Amino acid sequence: MTSVPDVFHASQAAWHGGGPELVQLLTPEGERVEHPGIALDLGSPEQEAETIRGFYRDMVVTRRIDTEATALQRHGELGIWAQLLGQEAAQIGSGRALRAQDFVFPTYREHGVAYCRGLDPLDLLGLFRGVDHGRWDPAAHNFGLYTIVIGAQTLHAVGYAMGVQRDGAVGTGDDDRDTGVIAYFGDGASSQGDVNEAFIFAASYNTPVVFFCQNNQWAISEPIERQSRIPLYQRALGFGFPGVRVDGNDVLATYAVTQAALQRAREGQGPTLIEAYTYRMGAHTTTDDPTRYRHNDDLERWKLKDPIERVRVYLVRNGLADEGFFADVEAEAARMGEHLRAGVRALADPDPRGIFDLVYAEQTPELAAQRDEFAAYLGSFEEAGR
Repeated sequence: MTSVPDVFHASQAAWHGGGPELVQLLTPEGERVEHPGIALDLGSPEQEAETIRGFYRDMVVTRRIDTEATALQRHGELGIWAQLLGQEAAQIGSGRALRAQDFVFPTYREHGVAYCRGLDPLDLLGLFRGVDHGRWDPAAHNFGLYTIVIGAQTLHAVGYAMGVQRDGAVGTGDDDRDTGVIAYFGDGASSQGDVNEAFIFAASYNTPVVFFCQNNQWAISEPIERQSRIPLYQRALGFGFPGVRVDGNDVLATYAVTQAALQRAREGQGPTLIEAYTYRMGAHTTTDDPTRYRHNDDLERWKLKDPIERVRVYLVRNGLADEGFFADVEAEAARMGEHLRAGVRALADPDPRGIFDLVYAEQTPELAAQRDEFAAYLGSFEEAGR
């Protein structure tokens, strides 16, 4: 368990040049390192090994979800897909730091976090296939619906966190009750007004929220240098709460920092900004061509920092996994791919009349009239075909 004061003090030191800026616990070469103020406790050596093997399995399966969905889009089975290639450690590390009662407000790219929260990835694909607006029940997983409007979910998260405060689910000392809220967004969204307004409200009300920014260095085609003259995590200082930059390709560091920030929120110490410094190795979405605006040399350099490969090297080097383990993980990933390929084609097209359902808690006369008119319009085609 990472102690909350250590994370806070480490970030303050980094702000003022008194400490290392990037929190890293596992190097790209697969070596464990220490970071001032950050401690990672995964239990006994056996428990630690099992946890790290679990991180590896999660990342491999998540990458397969991503590559499979990309292939399905290329074959015309999905309208679009938002890739996460290269960001697996940021999502699995933070996702596994969550407790059951914590609530997640995602963007449209948190496929790994959704996997950690127990969602069937097929439910994600329905949204990108255009047959539903998100098939999962947010309350069943404490995982909100994907948000397409850039940055809007940060305000949703702060509002929910204010509700958590008023429900008395913060700072009670009850590990099964105290609740943290986490909002995911990208470096591009950090330039949106909604995000900055969320920072203001979070600071003003000292809400139990963690802002988790996956800085993959590209807001579609705009590099981070055009958006901010300082590291993104330092923006938190201007709003009055701590920020910390973590190696977003290091699943151990991401887990430790997120765990501490969430605990800080649950204890009533207010918001934290985490900047997970990573790289988008794929395209922004399947409609994007990154070769038009970035150099291949950058991509090749970041491939050497692959989040999955560094964990594999660590496990092998320390005798914590054998070829049988890796073969089992690949087989599990293959089964996931088969599940998605078969499942996505079986997704039923929606009834067009369904757009009138669930608009209001109780159907209004005006909406009911529109529904009936639309139903008659659809029925005219059925009659013409007879």
